[in-house]
Amino acid sequence: MRPRLLIFLLFITFKVFAQQKPIEGIVFDSENKDRIASVNIHDITNGIAVYDNLKGEFEIKASEGDLLVFTRQDFHPDTVKVQNKGALAVYMVRLAIQLREVTVHNSILTPDQKLEATKNDYTKIYGPLAYDDFLSTPSSGGAGLSIDALWNSFSREGRNASRLRDIIQQDYQQNVIDYRFNREFVGKITGLKDQKLTSFMFRYRPGYYTTTNMNDYEYIMMIRANLRRYLRNQRVYSLPPLVSK
Repeated sequence: MRPRLLIFLLFITFKVFAQQKPIEGIVFDSENKDRIASVNIHDITNGIAVYDNLKGEFEIKASEGDLLVFTRQDFHPDTVKVQNKGALAVYMVRLAIQLREVTVHNSILTPDQKLEATKNDYTKIYGPLAYDDFLSTPSSGGAGLSIDALWNSFSREGRNASRLRDIIQQDYQQNVIDYRFNREFVGKITGLKDQKLTSFMFRYRPGYYTTTNMNDYEYIMMIRANLRRYLRNQRVYSLPPLVSK
């Protein structure tokens, strides 16, 4: 009985190994159809596991009906049942959608760029209505009075244009201050955050002349000097709480 049993077991083993022929295939990204490398292919039926190569190609011994599980980081696992001995094309789905490469440009305008954009929007007040030079130079020589300047000075339209230019200039100066005296810059120098940083910046906001005439070293030293004053008198310089009406 023992020799017959041994022969039977050898026959079954030979039959199983004869059925386990190499199965070839390629693994693709289902989104962009690129080949995927470093994919683990595990035949959970017979326990054999392999990796595909850098070209996404793999070869594994498997039999018809075996279940192959494909796994890789950043991709959903995929299970394929071996139906025949033909080559397999496996398409794996990413865990997250891969976005196309986008180039991001800095959209923050400098104060000067904002001013130029404003001038382009208000071309009229910076065109004929912007002329306020009362003295003109006639072609015959000498100085004379400018008719355009006189008209803009006494006309309602000219006065309104002058006021609007003054407002735009004031906004420009405040933008210059905000551009240099910003929360990120002041926060790094002072170490203040949240409400304390807001309170400090409100109390020690510099003027336009200071902002445009101090170099970086002087500007930082001014902020640090104001910080020492602020820390000595935090209660005095704190902002009042908001009260809802």
